Amino acid sequence: MPTKPSRTWSTGHHVAARALDAALEATIVASFSRVGAVLRRATQGWPPVASMEGRTILVTGASSGIGRASALALSRAGADLWVTGRDEGRLEELAEQIRAGGTTVHTAALDVTDAERVDDLARRISEDAAGLSGIIHSAGALTHEFATNAQGVETTVATHVLAPFRLTLRLAPLLRAATLSTIVTVASGGMYTERFDLSRLEMGPGDYDGVKAYARAKRAQVLLAHEWSRRWGRDGVRSYVMHPGWTDTPGLATSLPTFHRLGPLLRRVDEGADTAVWLASGAAGETGTTSGIWLDRRARGEYYLPWTRPRRSAQADGDELWRWCERRSGLDLPPTQ
Repeated sequence: MPTKPSRTWSTGHHVAARALDAALEATIVASFSRVGAVLRRATQGWPPVASMEGRTILVTGASSGIGRASALALSRAGADLWVTGRDEGRLEELAEQIRAGGTTVHTAALDVTDAERVDDLARRISEDAAGLSGIIHSAGALTHEFATNAQGVETTVATHVLAPFRLTLRLAPLLRAATLSTIVTVASGGMYTERFDLSRLEMGPGDYDGVKAYARAKRAQVLLAHEWSRRWGRDGVRSYVMHPGWTDTPGLATSLPTFHRLGPLLRRVDEGADTAVWLASGAAGETGTTSGIWLDRRARGEYYLPWTRPRRSAQADGDELWRWCERRSGLDLPPTQ
């Protein structure tokens, strides 16, 4: 009969796993690549995502990439879903796959920068008797050409900052009423290259750089996530940011083809989505952690480069961004929000 590992061995293994994790994090390249995902899973003994039966989660950008992988994993965990995406055909294909597994799914084909369609989606979800207990903000794109949405907002900012702000605000009453609710924002490791500076967030046609615009918007997403936690945490809302590492998605292949040539070093899409799903399940909250930025099921630092650190408090930056989002969204908000 095999013997159980000794307590000393278990403790030693835990210490070694933590040391390996820290070493991977220090290299950045190994941490963000598939190497990090594989080694961490193997040494940390990640358990399966807990059952999510009885919970309803909204996933944006679910027609491909991280969003699609997240929706499938959530459905396997038993969650009912609302899924959005711009490609109606791929969205319906995803819905058929989810329904075949026995869970409920509602679809909404839309561009998240369309304010009227976002408001209509929020109304539909609010009228659903199942309520809502979580959102994964996965919709996004890196574009190299300057463009604006119907309201005249630069597309990168409209997609990654104003759209999540509007949708989350519209659904806040449901999230605050739920027994357990989580907001998970899928950011990008690229945000580590930029400091938050509201005056530089929305780029114009003369100085537009798609990579910089994307990184700045992703940095702003971190502040928004902090604000949701700060403003609604007392109501039980948990708000996290995660970045998926370097993940092989259709968007990466299209927007950064040179980077896509890393090939075997890129994570599989299910590996990139894992932490988003794990956070949505509420697992991080079991340790008392209800916010922060995460990679591979662990909270990570928000800054790697000294010149990207904020010049003032996160709350001051967060308040400024919140007021700016109110103005640029055209939302007339009550003072309590």
